[in-house]
Amino acid sequence: MKASKAVRKGAKPLSAAAKSPPSAGLRQRKQQETRERLTRAAMALFLERGFEATTIDDIAAAADVSRRSFFHYFASKEDVVSAWQEDAAAALVIEILARPAEESMLTAAENAIAAAVKRIDPAEAAAMSRLKRDNPALQARDQLKYEKLERALAEGLARRARNKSDQLKARLVAMISTGAMRVGGESWIGEGVREKPEAFVKRTFDAIRAILK
Repeated sequence: MKASKAVRKGAKPLSAAAKSPPSAGLRQRKQQETRERLTRAAMALFLERGFEATTIDDIAAAADVSRRSFFHYFASKEDVVSAWQEDAAAALVIEILARPAEESMLTAAENAIAAAVKRIDPAEAAAMSRLKRDNPALQARDQLKYEKLERALAEGLARRARNKSDQLKARLVAMISTGAMRVGGESWIGEGVREKPEAFVKRTFDAIRAILK
C-alpha cells in the first residue's frame, strides 16, 4: 500500500476536528494546514513502513516540505504521534460541549466518545496499536495520552456543570470514561476489530452502568 493511500481518501484523523477559526490569518491557516499535512503523511508512513523504518526526511518528502520545516512543527517523530493524540483530546472536548444539556454526564461522555470514534478506521487503529506495542517510546507516550484524554473529558464535562458540586462528579466520570476507553479499546483490538467502534463503546458503557447499579 502506498503511503498516500494508507489513510482512507476523505477520512481524516481526529486531529482534523480542531480547525483554525475563520478569523485566523492566512499565515496561521497555512501553518495549521502544513502541520496537519505532516501529521497525515507521518501516520501513513508509520502504518506502511513501521515507526523505526520511517525517517524524518521521508515524512518531510511525503508532505512536500523541507526537513528544516519539519522541525518548525515537531521536535521528533514521537512528537508527531503525540500531536495526533493531543488533537484527539481537543476533538473530544468539542463533542462533549455539543451534547444536549439534559444528558447526564456519563451519557454525554458515552455519546461524545462514540461520535469521536466514528472517525477511526478499524484497520488503521489495529495497525497503530501494533506500532505502539512494538515501540517502547510510543508505549510511554501512550500512557500520557490517556492522562490527557481524562483531563480533556473532565474539562468538557465541568463546563457543562450547573454548580460547583458537579465538579467532582465531572472528574470521576472522566476517570471512569477514560478507563472504559482504555480497556474497551484494548479489548476491541484484541477481538480483531470485528465490531464497529461506536457499537463497542455502547457495549462498554452498558457494562459500566451494570457495575454501578
